[in-house]
Amino acid sequence: MTEWAPEEGVRSDEALLVVRAGEGDEEAFEVLVRRHSPAMLQLATRFLGDRADAEDAVQDAFVSAWRKLPEFRRDASFHTWLHRIVTNRCLNRLRSRRPAADLDSVPEQAAPEHQASPARAVESRAAADALAAAMAGLSPEQRVCWVLREMQGLSYESIADTVGISLQAVRGRVFRARRYLTEAMSAWR
Repeated sequence: MTEWAPEEGVRSDEALLVVRAGEGDEEAFEVLVRRHSPAMLQLATRFLGDRADAEDAVQDAFVSAWRKLPEFRRDASFHTWLHRIVTNRCLNRLRSRRPAADLDSVPEQAAPEHQASPARAVESRAAADALAAAMAGLSPEQRVCWVLREMQGLSYESIADTVGISLQAVRGRVFRARRYLTEAMSAWR
C-alpha cells in the first residue's frame, strides 16, 4: 500500500481502507493507524507537552476511532475525523490536568549543529521554558485553538470543525491566547 498523500489514487485507497476497516477488517485499520500515527502523535505532543501523555491520548483516540468507525459518515476525510478525536482527547486531558505539567516535561527542540554552543543551548532552553510556562497560563480551550492555528497551521474554519465550536469562538480564543502569550513573552523580544 502507498503512504498517505494528497494524490487522487491514494485518496481512493484511503477511502477503501476506511470502508474495509469499518466492516471490521483489522489489517485495513492497522494500515490507517501506521499512516496517521506520526501526525497524530505530533499534534498530541504539541497540545500536551509530554510524549507519554501524547502517546496515551493517541492510543485512546485510535481505540475510539476503531469502535466508532462503522458510524463514520465520510462527510469529512478520515484524517480530519481522526484529528478531531485526538484534539478532543487532548482537550479532555488538559482540562483534567490542573495544575499544569512540570516544565521539565516539555520536550526541548534540538538546536541545529551550527548553533549548538553552550550559551545558545542555555538561551534556547530558557526560551522554551518561558513559552511552556506562558502556555500553561492559557485555558485548555485557548491552548487547543492556538496550537491548531499557530503550530498546525489550520484555518479558523477547520479549527471550528475540529473543536466543535463556532468560528467566532475560535477567533476569540486565538486572539486572547495571542494577546496573553505576547504579554507573557514580552521579555524575550
